[in-house]
Amino acid sequence: MSTIAVVIAGGVGFRMGLDIPKQFVEVEGKPVLFYTLEGFQKHPMVDEIVLVCIDGWQEDVRRWAELYGITKLSEIVTGGETVQESIRNGVFSLEGRCQPEDTIVIHDGIRPLVDPTVLTDVVEKCREFGNAVTSLPYNEQIFLVDTQDASTTSEYIPRETLRRVSTPQAYSFDLIDKAYHDAFEKEIGIYGSSYTNTMMVDLGVKLHFAKGSDKNIKLTTPGDLEWFKVYIKQNQ
Repeated sequence: MSTIAVVIAGGVGFRMGLDIPKQFVEVEGKPVLFYTLEGFQKHPMVDEIVLVCIDGWQEDVRRWAELYGITKLSEIVTGGETVQESIRNGVFSLEGRCQPEDTIVIHDGIRPLVDPTVLTDVVEKCREFGNAVTSLPYNEQIFLVDTQDASTTSEYIPRETLRRVSTPQAYSFDLIDKAYHDAFEKEIGIYGSSYTNTMMVDLGVKLHFAKGSDKNIKLTTPGDLEWFKVYIKQNQ
């Protein structure tokens, strides 16, 4: 049974306001993406890394992979127009060489601080249940906007019933491969902000929670990037 990480680095990152995709911004001389890949490279349960990459950056990625010793990188797949197309491309690239029970870990390339214990738990939970989604309790209060007056509310959702989820997420290969075929054929769970986890729920799959970490942030805004720079400098 193999564990393959499909790391998604196909985005442009307009919200960051940079001249290059945010996954390639250098922090202390190293592209953000390679902090992410090093986490998978070092983890003993990960056998292989497939990178879904924005077109035009493949040669740079190969050069950096050699420089930083990312020997588990087995394939670079071209990303799609949307994040769901990019994940689909990564999953479909595994057809014909994966076993049904192999574990496929989906992860955002711009989440560079994957805790090894989080990655271990998501893989172990997936092997037990067939899927696993990194999660954390939600600690803020959530109120619903009144449908008649958006400036008011009279209903809330108990926070004990909520979980916030992110990547890494893990799925058995037979589950995720079939799900992406079904989703794109039926046009279910592939538009807007949809991701693998929401698509699975839209397709009727029950998901299992795995361990999460507050440190596992997604670098979306300039503020996120500045925080990451400080973190790396302080932890070198």
